[in-house]
Amino acid sequence: MPPTRKPDQTAPAPVSPTGVEMPLPDGAPDPRAQAGDVLTSPQGVRIPDTDHSLKAGPRGPVLLEDFHLREKISHFDHERIPERVVHARGAGAHGTFTSYGTAGNITRAAVLAEKGLETPVFVRFSTVLGSRGSADTVRDTRGFAVKFYTKEGNWDLVGNNIPVFFIQDAIKFPDIIHAGKPSPTREIPQAQSAHDGFWDFVSLHTEATHHTLWNMSDRGIPRSYRTMEGFGVHTFRLVNADRETTLVKFHWKPVLGVHSLTWEEAQIAAGVDPDFHRRDLADAIEAGAFPEWELGVQIFPDTEEETYEGIDLLDPTKIVPEEMVPVQPIGKLVLNANPQNYFAETEQIAFCTGHVVPGIEFTNDPLLQGRNFSYLDTQLTRLGGPNWPQIPINRPHVAVNDNHRDGFMQQGVPVGEAPYLPNSIDDGSPQPADFEHGGYVNVPRQVEGEVARGVPSSFDDHFSQPAMFYASLSDVEKTHTIEAYTFELGKVYEQEIKERTLGILAKIDSDLCEKVAAGLGLPVPDGKPVEHLPPSPALAQVKPDSFPIAGRQVGVVAGPDADLAGIAALRSALEDEGAQVKVIAPHGGTLGKGKNQQVVERTVVTARSIEFDAVVVADGAPKDSDIKSVVLLQEAYRQLKPFAAWGDGAEVLTSAGIDVDGPGVLTGKTADSLAKDLVAALGRHRVWEREELVTASAVPPAS
Repeated sequence: MPPTRKPDQTAPAPVSPTGVEMPLPDGAPDPRAQAGDVLTSPQGVRIPDTDHSLKAGPRGPVLLEDFHLREKISHFDHERIPERVVHARGAGAHGTFTSYGTAGNITRAAVLAEKGLETPVFVRFSTVLGSRGSADTVRDTRGFAVKFYTKEGNWDLVGNNIPVFFIQDAIKFPDIIHAGKPSPTREIPQAQSAHDGFWDFVSLHTEATHHTLWNMSDRGIPRSYRTMEGFGVHTFRLVNADRETTLVKFHWKPVLGVHSLTWEEAQIAAGVDPDFHRRDLADAIEAGAFPEWELGVQIFPDTEEETYEGIDLLDPTKIVPEEMVPVQPIGKLVLNANPQNYFAETEQIAFCTGHVVPGIEFTNDPLLQGRNFSYLDTQLTRLGGPNWPQIPINRPHVAVNDNHRDGFMQQGVPVGEAPYLPNSIDDGSPQPADFEHGGYVNVPRQVEGEVARGVPSSFDDHFSQPAMFYASLSDVEKTHTIEAYTFELGKVYEQEIKERTLGILAKIDSDLCEKVAAGLGLPVPDGKPVEHLPPSPALAQVKPDSFPIAGRQVGVVAGPDADLAGIAALRSALEDEGAQVKVIAPHGGTLGKGKNQQVVERTVVTARSIEFDAVVVADGAPKDSDIKSVVLLQEAYRQLKPFAAWGDGAEVLTSAGIDVDGPGVLTGKTADSLAKDLVAALGRHRVWEREELVTASAVPPAS
């Protein structure tokens, strides 16, 4: 029997601490629940529009006088104590950012402009919806937040692994998160969007379509934080030394390439290793396989219209394809140290989009303007008061003299008699800094327009960019996206929500809509796809390119009689490329003696396919059909991972039902003969030519 969707809202009368019913005074509102059918403020003022911030003109800045925006977001910011409302589940690392100096013509920010300048950073990766105790590998957006401890103060680039957002205006952020969070009645499902609330909102709020499609693609389940792209999402304004302005979008490009989990891997990992991503990050850094990204920018002229080739640069649900405006690299990020204490560093670090340095300014993107308020406001509850910047992980690496005093969690001992300006008692200290002395002086810009809640007409196109994104995917990625929609909507209870979503998919791609409808057992709705820009190859993850394999994990199945010298040679060849080898054997301890002795890192009981990027079977490995070994091999084969075997190790694959002549299976007489080809196969991430084979039929059972 399906769960009740509309539970009885009638509650028992209030009771006193002694259990006696307390009747309400005549005419008094019931304090136990919200009442009435009209949307109001917390003070009971009726609200006409909760979708658009109050702005100076449809493209103008958001006004501080918008009490509804401030009340709505402020209440939302303080809904969870003490973990973050969103991005509660995270992992972090220390590192450095080195500027290439190539951005000196567009910004005076030293962190980007000075060639060779190294800036300390702390990066926090996270999921959005789940609690601190949720799994790493859920289908969700990932946060990619970087705190630069620059010589001009702290700069926070608070981005995601998806370049667009669900909403165009920050006033709707509480709505999308409320819709995505677990049901308020049952507190389920945790860290998932596969439920009625989420799909009800996004199918009614079609500006979410682009972001939702990215989430349903393989981008929603990254293989590792190390193979995850990052985006600043918004358009920012950069200012150079001559006070000339440029608009930019920020991109983080992983040196290891962009790579995702399969849905099967994500589900297995959530059960057997919910810490999969944070473990992967920490292990790679500990092993010296330091994760690296290049920071790049797309550069646009700062015109009055703030558009580019018809694409509104203030709309956070839109991208500019890289084929139209290439990403220009301006620096490199390297993560080289793990936190010493999770709570003190990863948990207490606080990011704010409003933390910028001279040379970096904001645009009128209504989502960015709301985030500038929200991120600062949320720290007041989460970190205990206004002095959270004094927590060590949040402290700037430059002198601070802000005239702030007292407050909860004050950790400093301020000195001086005059915490105000101007003053003569303290000799006028601290002195304001002008533009020539590194002060944060905004570039003047004209602002005008009628004060009203609204949105520019250029924000109204909700479908052409999602259609372009889907058209840009490889066939493999399209298949995975169809499967994701089918799974997610299959968990939705209300038929109307499924039908409404199919109507949206019909505007994106006919094949996508038809196949999802078939999976749900529903008719295909009327409608045809909208016109869109040409496909953007940069958006597809599946490419013929080969990437470095630093930090990749290779499982080698062995046993007491295996060719240990061959394993040693293979280990040496892979470790020279930065990969790691883990020997899998029937028991723990060691195999053999002498210089070729091998430590057993995993047993057949503790090993699972998700941990490895490739699987190798050594000559002389046990040939008996241990069911756990067979499951390991068959899972890895379904997950399109490269295989290798030398000598009679090929017989182990055959006994597991794996065709040694099939795609992505390397065989040879010695381990040495396989190393080079295995490195190349690892660099391509997966054996994509096997996808059709494993989709058509499961791996045959072991003979």
